[in-house]
Amino acid sequence: MSLDPGVELTELPSGLCIVTETMPAARSVTLGAWVRVGGRDEPDRLSGASHFLEHLLFKGTADRSARDIAEAVDAVGGEMNAFTSREHTAYYARLPHDRLDLGTALLGDVLTAPALRPDEVEAERQVIVEEILMNLDAPDDRVHTLLAEALFPGHPLGREVLGDRDTVEAITRDEIAGFFEDWYRPRTMVVAVAGRLEHAEVVERISAAFAGRAGGSRPAREAPAPLEPAVVVEEDDTEQAHLCLGWRALHAGDEDRWAFAVANQVLGGGMASRLFQEVREARGLAYSVYSHASSYVDAGYLSVYLGTAPARAREALAVVDGVVEGLLADGITDRELEVASGYLAGSMLLGLEDTGGAMARLGRSLAQRDDITSVDEHLARLRAVTPEDVHRVLQRVLGGPRVLAAVAPMAETALVL
Repeated sequence: MSLDPGVELTELPSGLCIVTETMPAARSVTLGAWVRVGGRDEPDRLSGASHFLEHLLFKGTADRSARDIAEAVDAVGGEMNAFTSREHTAYYARLPHDRLDLGTALLGDVLTAPALRPDEVEAERQVIVEEILMNLDAPDDRVHTLLAEALFPGHPLGREVLGDRDTVEAITRDEIAGFFEDWYRPRTMVVAVAGRLEHAEVVERISAAFAGRAGGSRPAREAPAPLEPAVVVEEDDTEQAHLCLGWRALHAGDEDRWAFAVANQVLGGGMASRLFQEVREARGLAYSVYSHASSYVDAGYLSVYLGTAPARAREALAVVDGVVEGLLADGITDRELEVASGYLAGSMLLGLEDTGGAMARLGRSLAQRDDITSVDEHLARLRAVTPEDVHRVLQRVLGGPRVLAAVAPMAETALVL
């Protein structure tokens, strides 16, 4: 593991991993607790438990009410929030650097001693149901849910992280508490902190704040079966046809991941991408069109989204096919490589000026790959990517089977792979 200057790593006897990045010029500090458990790690009947728990931890502890937590953070101009993904759940706080003590105390309290009061469980249950319904009412979100189900059929990676209405309404307070007891333990967590700080002080404070928990283990995971082509259409009376194409792609530790990042950027990662230039600029077929890549410990995917008038859906898909076929046949140009790798390098560096961005890089890397790539090595790997590398990755990914998901006012027969 190659650590940047200013980055230090300590593993406590409990198994809790603490990583910090000292940023002397910063006036803030951002703390994040990354729990290596997410939506894919839940049994079917508890689908949505990680997300439910994420909501509940901020509802209060034995010593603090939800209002106490909110007022403590607001009183110093800070922010505290959380998010759930398929492989981890993260809780973070950004505060003035001289309030590190407050951040460690709050995170430690909510992550070791949440109250999980029955009345608060019921109130938050209704909030989550509303969130699920909101997703169902947003076709541009709903189509991504359908795509995941088609990419990973019958596998936890294909489930919606929110859970579904049936599981959220059925899960009990004791089941949520049991999920917490099983997984929210030191050996399952990474605490990442970035800002104006001293590593030894952070370790001391985190050690004390998280002392109430012990042990723990990583969830066992099973890789998905090979992908079969599929078309999934959900008819809806929408003004646009919302379309998503998807391919299986690289896992998080794949050595081709830098070339894959460049490939995604060229395909649909920005205004200079082939999809944006061809679908929107040249033909006016869509306002929103982009590609997106996600990687997990044992799988990954690449998707293309666009929203277009239903009558132009076939034409739009044909144009996307043409872009894909061109990349498969000829790869990318030297100029496309220069623009894409320059964007990826520059955007990463700009993001790391913020303590939140620095914290997230460290926490996500350790939580997902048990490794941290130094900034210099990351940039060197990006600069070393060649057009041939990108072409190879494009053929690995876009040359494989694909699925199509759509939310649109049309019959299934109107769409073909």
